[in-house]
Amino acid sequence: MGTSFNEKFDQHGTWRREFALRLKLLAEWMKDHELLDAAVEERLRRLEARVRSDKVIVAFVAEFSRGKSELINAIFFAGYGRRIMPASAGRTTMCPTEMGYEADIPPCLRLLPIETRLQPQSLMEWRMAPEKWVRIDLDVNDPKQLAAALEKVAETRRVTEAEAKALGFWQREAPDDNPMADAQGLLEVPRWRHALINIAHPLLKQGLVILDTPGLNAIGAEPELTVSLIPQAHAVVFLLGADTGVTKSDLSIWREHLAGGSTDASTRLVVLNKIDTLWDALSSPEQIEQQIERQRGSTAEILGIARHQVIPVSAQKGLVAKVTDDPALLALSCLPALEDALAKGILGQRQKSLGSAVASGISDLRIETGRVIHIRRRDLTEQMMELKGLRGKNSAVIKNMRSRIAQEQVEFDLGGAKIHAVRFVHLKLLRELFSLLGPAVLKKEMLELTQVLQQKGLKLGVKRAYGSTFDSLRANLKNVQSISTEIQCMLAATFRQLNAEHGFSLQATGEPSMAGYLHDLDMVEKSHLQYLGVGNAFRLAQSEFSDRLVRALATRVRVIHEAALGDIELWSKSAAAQLDAQLRERRRNFGRRLEAIDRIQQAAGGLDDRIGEIQLQGDTLNQLDAKLKELTEYLMTATRSVVAEAMPELERA
Repeated sequence: MGTSFNEKFDQHGTWRREFALRLKLLAEWMKDHELLDAAVEERLRRLEARVRSDKVIVAFVAEFSRGKSELINAIFFAGYGRRIMPASAGRTTMCPTEMGYEADIPPCLRLLPIETRLQPQSLMEWRMAPEKWVRIDLDVNDPKQLAAALEKVAETRRVTEAEAKALGFWQREAPDDNPMADAQGLLEVPRWRHALINIAHPLLKQGLVILDTPGLNAIGAEPELTVSLIPQAHAVVFLLGADTGVTKSDLSIWREHLAGGSTDASTRLVVLNKIDTLWDALSSPEQIEQQIERQRGSTAEILGIARHQVIPVSAQKGLVAKVTDDPALLALSCLPALEDALAKGILGQRQKSLGSAVASGISDLRIETGRVIHIRRRDLTEQMMELKGLRGKNSAVIKNMRSRIAQEQVEFDLGGAKIHAVRFVHLKLLRELFSLLGPAVLKKEMLELTQVLQQKGLKLGVKRAYGSTFDSLRANLKNVQSISTEIQCMLAATFRQLNAEHGFSLQATGEPSMAGYLHDLDMVEKSHLQYLGVGNAFRLAQSEFSDRLVRALATRVRVIHEAALGDIELWSKSAAAQLDAQLRERRRNFGRRLEAIDRIQQAAGGLDDRIGEIQLQGDTLNQLDAKLKELTEYLMTATRSVVAEAMPELERA
């Protein structure tokens, strides 16, 4: 079997840390040599932040009692020598649980009380209010204390039917999905709405985030899970029981929340868990294998996926094998096959995506910085020609040269009004862009949708209202694209004029594309459509649920808008920094030229000395250029090797 997920992820983390350090060193070197303008600094900062904090989110989704928590223990926490996530018989994960690592927060378990569902705030908003969560400190060096603390995610409480309905766990119209009442008529519901686990596990420290979700009833009652958290996962592992096959509730989760959620098949893996229940002393190994393969083929056919996406596993035997160091049992559990698929599918995609983004960023950085070096080289050449032209000339000619340079400087400074006018128009159009993607516009769109959803009774026009909202959001992004194009055309024309008048080498880069964000909107709309069918009509009739749905949508769209604004801001900074850099270099050039003339006037040998200094500066500039190419080429080569390594694995996956 190939490299395990844990080993592969460790290699991925090592590459990211080394790459981020190289970017930081590059930024320091550029700053020391005055090559770091505002746009290049921002580009480097974003690249370093993206590489250093890149997250890989793996969501585990299943109906109750399919072995999700046991599988998480087997893949990620076997090194503790015991179960860390509660994985006893029955319902264990009662609330959605996220495991990750934040360095500025001590190891802890944070639990959001289920009663917060009675209030309108979204999960994202509750994250901003840490005082509302119950916090339990964790001792990562004590596996027993860690496991005991994490058992709290399985806690439940008993409530009346009315309370269960208000919390979203009971619907008269869907009796099969409702929890069973006890002798007192009380219903069992989760005690917690959401759990956040922060521990310094090696994989979590390197950016892995594990999302463990509960069963169908809990998923359906928490819209943010299926319209935000699960769609943003880089891989989804869907668990079924090998002993039960695809049940009705399994199929509901798959069709309503997972099928078609990603265009990339490698990010959806189906695990046929508990194959050890098929191990029968009365059957031969061949017969058992045939039975597993039949179940595998049937599962793939029912779910409409490729057979290789269904991986038979025994999570329990895999965990035991790792803890007891039993290679034979580990091979029988088939756990290494799943880890191999995760390593190739998820990490292959992340490496390809991250590598492409970094390569593009380094390429842009090289172009922007190369432009500054080109300006300096051109100015030195002009100075050299100017000074060589003074050889053999008398003091009157030299004095006249100084007057001409001073006059050029005055004329250049007077031309600053035109540049100021360009900036004024540029900023005006940018403000228009920022307002289109700002909170006021989003609030207006969400208000109109909320008004439709708050109508009493069944919302017969809800699909039309959603369609209208998303059409409006898409039109908004297309308007942003149109204004960006207008800004780009204006900058291109102005830059051409400034190049002609002042000998600049300004180049207006292409405006950021909104195509990716339009695609993201399409995906968000698709994830919401599942809530607008007949099956959820009664849920939508509850104002609390429909309000949570709109808030979840607003949170997701806000993230898209902020990302688009980030691209526009960087593009704008790049244009402004280009202009600033060339203005700065030109002013420096005037200063150097006047200084050279003054020195020549004061000493007869000053001319040759100054020519020698310029030649030395030219040599230094060539060395700078060579070093820049060397440093960026190293980063590009490292990136290309990561992408090249990921490609064969993706093709095999």
